[in-house]
Amino acid sequence: MKRRNFIAIIGGATVWPFVARAQPAPTPVVGFFSNRSASDSKHLVAAFLDGLKTSGGYVEGQSVAIEYRWANGDYQRLPELADDLVHRKVTLLVAVGGEPSAFAAKAATSKLPIVFTVGGDPVKEGLVASYSHPGGNATGISLLTTAPEAKRLGLLNELIPGHGIFGVLIDSNYPNNREQSQEVSEAGRTIGRQVQIINVAGEQDLSDGFATLSRQGAAGLVVTADPFFDTRRDQIVGLAAQFKIPTIYQFREYALGGGLMSYGINLAEGYRMVGVYAGEVLKGANPADLPIYQSIKFELVINTKAAKALGLKISDNLLSIADEVIE
Repeated sequence: MKRRNFIAIIGGATVWPFVARAQPAPTPVVGFFSNRSASDSKHLVAAFLDGLKTSGGYVEGQSVAIEYRWANGDYQRLPELADDLVHRKVTLLVAVGGEPSAFAAKAATSKLPIVFTVGGDPVKEGLVASYSHPGGNATGISLLTTAPEAKRLGLLNELIPGHGIFGVLIDSNYPNNREQSQEVSEAGRTIGRQVQIINVAGEQDLSDGFATLSRQGAAGLVVTADPFFDTRRDQIVGLAAQFKIPTIYQFREYALGGGLMSYGINLAEGYRMVGVYAGEVLKGANPADLPIYQSIKFELVINTKAAKALGLKISDNLLSIADEVIE
């Protein structure tokens, strides 16, 4: 075809309109940071991802990207981790592992939406305005991990009746340590047991604390709710076995790992709800209008193998009320 004929055809032909292709929406990025460690949180991350998928159909690596950061029980690192995620312009901050993470997220941004977990009362601690209408840019899950400290002491007293000293392990760096100390001390007075508070601020303090309780002939020990303790779970369970001190913990993971007994919420279910809330926010929900979710189901888990190693007989009453018995 000659050039002039080609030009004529173009000039006389119907011109197809240019259609702009719609640009795909950018993949949302969740900034997930925790007081805990990656190694002890695999099942919790799996629960979070399940909630994220259930709520909004979000699948990691397909419809959502996730940036993970871990403080490994070092609260001092949390502000840096939160700031890093904010500067990476994530879509949403998920702050888990307790109050220190939630406060670090709130300090890092007043604009990005935040979904958090706390062990205590987020209203009393100033994180949100109310349970029904959190206000601001944050909402989350109240795991009520610190609420059952007195109940744990009572269960230990039922297992080991008498007048021997009960030790209570408390992390002096944990924001709620004063409330924990007051609660277990009052509970000790109520049941007529002397309570010995052991404050720890690092790994060496853990070993020293158990040695102190052993010298004092402690009849038992309550390990209070704290993310630092969770990251040292195997060490603590090992020390309890080494010094032969009957010990009760906050989460079933301790009992599954060889600990004697645990009483607390189902942590994996709490993290699943974090995923559900994160999915709702990614779909457009305003954190200010998402009510604080409270974990209200508590479970007692007893490890009878650990009891036998300590020479303890678990009463029929405790076994009957246990949600799970590990043999």
